[in-house]
Amino acid sequence: MKKEKAIAALAALAQESRLDVFRMLVQSGPDGLPAGEIGAKLRVPSPTLSFHLNHLKHAGLVTCRRDSRSIIYSADYKAMNDLISYMMENCCRGDTEQCAPGACPPARETNVKQRLRNAERGKVSA
Repeated sequence: MKKEKAIAALAALAQESRLDVFRMLVQSGPDGLPAGEIGAKLRVPSPTLSFHLNHLKHAGLVTCRRDSRSIIYSADYKAMNDLISYMMENCCRGDTEQCAPGACPPARETNVKQRLRNAERGKVSA
């Protein structure tokens, strides 16, 4: 990924509504969501949502397709992974063991692992 494209993607995500939209699309999977459903879930008016979706689309983070009368938006997972790879390039001075996926697990996974460790040690978890 070129620096200019990374800057455009990060700038698009540096706004609360667009970040919310993008996260929702990432969570929805490759099938995506209709614009109306996104707007209803996030309580964003159609013109405002259209502005934000276009911004994400021009940054290369989302794709759209027509399905009958609806426009379905999806996260562009390749673009997202390219951005993450760009950000992580040469992480930890190139020490790949420190930058392994397990080094920064999602919060839920961390909580589960902590509860398992506590259970193994005989501690009770709430």
